[in-house]
Parts: sequence; structure tokens; C-alpha cells
Amino acid sequence: MTGVDRRQLFVGLAGSAVLASCASVPGLAPAGPAPRLYYLGQSRVYTADPDTGAMATLLDQSPADGSRPQGMIYDGIAVHTATGQIFWTDMGRPAERDGTIMRCEKDGSGLTTIVPAGGAFTPKQLKIDETAGKLYWADREGMAVKRCNLDGSGIETLVLTGNAVVDKGDETRWCVGVALDPARGHVYWTQKGGDNASQGMIRRIGMAMPRGSSVTNRQDMLTLFSRLPEPIDLDLDLAARMIYWTDRGDNTISRAPLDPAPGFDPAVRLDRTVVLRGLREAIGIALDPPRNRMAFTSLGGEIGVAALDGSQRRMLPSAPGMLTGVCWA
Repeated sequence: MTGVDRRQLFVGLAGSAVLASCASVPGLAPAGPAPRLYYLGQSRVYTADPDTGAMATLLDQSPADGSRPQGMIYDGIAVHTATGQIFWTDMGRPAERDGTIMRCEKDGSGLTTIVPAGGAFTPKQLKIDETAGKLYWADREGMAVKRCNLDGSGIETLVLTGNAVVDKGDETRWCVGVALDPARGHVYWTQKGGDNASQGMIRRIGMAMPRGSSVTNRQDMLTLFSRLPEPIDLDLDLAARMIYWTDRGDNTISRAPLDPAPGFDPAVRLDRTVVLRGLREAIGIALDPPRNRMAFTSLGGEIGVAALDGSQRRMLPSAPGMLTGVCWA
């Protein structure tokens, strides 16, 4: 986001809507309890039943007088499936190096700061590699993709796309969305570019640093897409080998193959398929491939569910204000 108008837009808007039919396809849902949705407002953590729309506020750090919180913009969320603990990023003040990563228990209790201010610049989307016990995040003004242990220790930088001082304000270097393929050892991320400026990229590196590489010279870096309007958050359907992302430039959700043909040109790929249009400042996305569905959010206060091909779209009731990250658990 650039400037107050994009970072802090729509705080007073409500995302009201009407429930429709369930987005999952009969016969595809696996046995066992269906996952719930967890998502973020500017200073709140919510959960919702995706079928009934019933929602609850798990944590609220808004000022008691109802005023707008300052220096607090929650953005990326992930839930540890084994423990139920909820992790999320707080961007802080975008012009300062004061972003944090927070954690609470599944009922909203036990609020803990695991990465204090200064450990991150402007942390955005967040993912968990449960097998390795690592948190990964994209750091926007920090121009980096980073990871740490689940307790916030052992912070590592995997890639730097610019210098936070020398390249300050260069949005083509800003890292925003992040997604993981632990089995293949890959990390994906977006670089958003300017507002709807067709400068956005989706890139990939390995989780392990190749010999002879450094954080500023990743010899394994692959650019999958360039010249996108303004890509934001990512998620992967690993079984189908598809990548999904929100784009705030054209307010869409798109998908494309994770494995393009050899010799492809990232600037002119023709295999991007737009599956949803007309979102109000698109931001969050989370997939539930076993049930053929995805969830999405927008800064305009929307939270919705649709089939993976974009059909059966339905909007859930929402509290007033902008919404950001979303995940299933």
C-alpha cells in the first residue's frame, strides 16, 4: 500500500452480505470436522463458521473509547493445526521499523509478542511450516522474506529484494504475500509494485540457501510472473500444482500453474485465469482444496467463500472495518 489512503482505507465501512449455498462440492469433502475460518481486522482476530456465517471476536485490541487504533494494522494470520495457537503479523507504522508478530491460544487468551518491534519492519502475509517448526513472512518495507522459530527466536533472512534505506519507497521491491511448498523445499512470494502499476511479480526460491548464493544474490530465484497489476496474498493447491493470488490492482483472484513450460517468459504468460472479480481492495486468500473452496477478504470489509474455480461465490456477514489476512483451521 502507498500512502495513508491505501493503507488505512475503508476502516469505517461494513462488509455486509447475505449467505447463499455452500461452496463445497458434494462427495469431495473428507471425513472429520470441517475447518473454521480465522481472519483479521485492523486490531482484531475473528473466527467464523463458513457454512452458517456465525462469527466471534477472539481478541480485540481496539481502544476502549472506540477510536481508531494508531500504529496497529494486523495483516497476516496462520493457525498451528496441532496446537490451535494463532499467529499473526502487526505491520505497525509503515514508515518505521516497528512491526511485530503475535501469538495467542485458540480461544484468544495468552496474547504474546514473539517477534518484538525491530525484529520485523512491516510484516505482511504469514505461513507456518509445522514439520520444521518455522514461521515464514514477507516483510514489505523490509524488502525481504524471513523466517523464525515458533517462539520467535532464530530470525533468518532468506532473500533481500532491496535495501530498506537506499531503496526506500521503491514499491517494486516490496514483498507482500508468501506461500510454502515444504515437500519440494520452495518459498513463493509477491512483489506488489505501485498501485495498479503492472509492476507486480510472483517469485520463488528454495528454503535452503544454495552454495555460492547470498540473501542479495539468490542464484535459485525464479520469477514466475511479472507485469501483474498489483499482486498481494498467495496460497497454493499443491495437489493440483496451482498458485492462487489476490490482486488489488484489478481487484481479482487469479490462479495459474505452478510449473510453467520450459523457456516461458514471466512478462507474457497466458495461463493466468481470473476466477473472481469485483472485490473491494482484494487482500486475503486461503484455500481448502479437499473441500474445493477458498476464502477471501478485502480492505472494503468483505469476507467470502467460493469454489476453487470461482463459482458458488457467497459473502459472509462481517463486522465493520477493513479485513486483511484469512486462513482455515
